[in-house]
Amino acid sequence: MSAPMRTDEVIQLEVQGRVGLIRIHRPDAMNALNDAVMNGLRDALDRLEADAGIGCAVLTGSEKVFAAGADIVAMQHMDFAEAYTTDFITRNWERLRTFRKPVIAAVSGFALGGGCELAMMCDMVFASETARFGQPEIKIGTLPGAGGTQRLPRAVGKALAMDLCMTGRLMDAQEALRAGLVSRVLPADSLLEETLVIAQKIASYSLPALMMMKETVNRAFESPLSEGIWFERRMLHASFALQDQKEGMHAFVEKRVPNFVHR
Repeated sequence: MSAPMRTDEVIQLEVQGRVGLIRIHRPDAMNALNDAVMNGLRDALDRLEADAGIGCAVLTGSEKVFAAGADIVAMQHMDFAEAYTTDFITRNWERLRTFRKPVIAAVSGFALGGGCELAMMCDMVFASETARFGQPEIKIGTLPGAGGTQRLPRAVGKALAMDLCMTGRLMDAQEALRAGLVSRVLPADSLLEETLVIAQKIASYSLPALMMMKETVNRAFESPLSEGIWFERRMLHASFALQDQKEGMHAFVEKRVPNFVHR
């Protein structure tokens, strides 16, 4: 059964089985990311992380726009002292980065500036054929500040990241797929439906094993190869303490579907 979705909020949260669906809903502002949106996203992620019945999250926007970027109207008069003392961006944007369960961005339409950065914070990006990605901050005299200059080169390489950031041009879904920014391109009219099917499949697997895997893959971007291999090996060893590991291997030997208990 799906939990009811509140429609009076800029962040809408719905639970479908073991999947939490988070929708950015600020249609009057092209889903621009202000404090209300980011605080709402933080609260939704807190709820999903605390719920043992949730194994995966999906973050999406509307068919026309995932998120058009940080809210320029809210930022235009901000000075250095305010940005620094209020810990602008860090105080609420970073919650997605620390979310321990798998999260998929389902991107349709524009994912620009902060919207592109938000998608890159997710573990996987599924794009519709209409998706457009970009970091156009240079056009308003500034630069990405929510990880765009750091995650984009890691995803697509230095040359393409420089191209995108310095020209402000947009990249369509197929170019993003070739470049490695997105993992799948899906039909626009079935993007969310297909994403939710994949999310339910992921959520059916052992949650502790998924969390270990997420932590281990992310370590690849933070460590030298030898350190990453060592960490992977230790996490593999640790997985042998899971009930789900025993169940999974026994089920394989017995040629049956495993019954994971997420412990």
